[in-house]
Amino acid sequence: MEEIEMVLDMAKESMSSAIEHLKKNLGRIRAGRASSTMLDTVYVDYYGSMTPLSQISNINTPDGRTLSIQPWEKAMLEPIEKAIMVANLGLNPQNNGELIMINIPSLTEERRRDLVKQARAEGEDAKVSIRNSRKEANDEIKALKEETISDDLAKDAEDQVQKLTDSFVKKVDDLMTLKEADIMKV
Repeated sequence: MEEIEMVLDMAKESMSSAIEHLKKNLGRIRAGRASSTMLDTVYVDYYGSMTPLSQISNINTPDGRTLSIQPWEKAMLEPIEKAIMVANLGLNPQNNGELIMINIPSLTEERRRDLVKQARAEGEDAKVSIRNSRKEANDEIKALKEETISDDLAKDAEDQVQKLTDSFVKKVDDLMTLKEADIMKV
């Protein structure tokens, strides 16, 4: 039935967006190595409008422990430095007049455990979002069952939604396993 396919497509799209959101949030959790995604939340006052740092500079990782930020305009060095401090990321930018260097300190065992907890919380949020998508899909199927589709079709559709949910929860678990290993690796 066409209605069931639409419900399944909507559920799949919603669950996929939960996975993408999780990937983005996990990318922000630093695992001891420098990554340009660590600065995704930094916005700089660029001539009166708040602009993402990545849109006004080149961000590079010359090695695993260093970030370098090369603004396209030298006048932006100080505003970028201030924006990184205000973002409260625990990073200490160093302005040398040409570019901004950030040394990423190595993580302590305790900090690694805290980051794993933070990552697990993100994973749990993603699972909740996926389960909410399942509930919405099942509610749609129940509404269709009352109107146009048979009980057997509704049961099959609910089974498909559950299989979809299980596959996306497994994706979350896989992402979490990888991230935890990444964080705990010294």
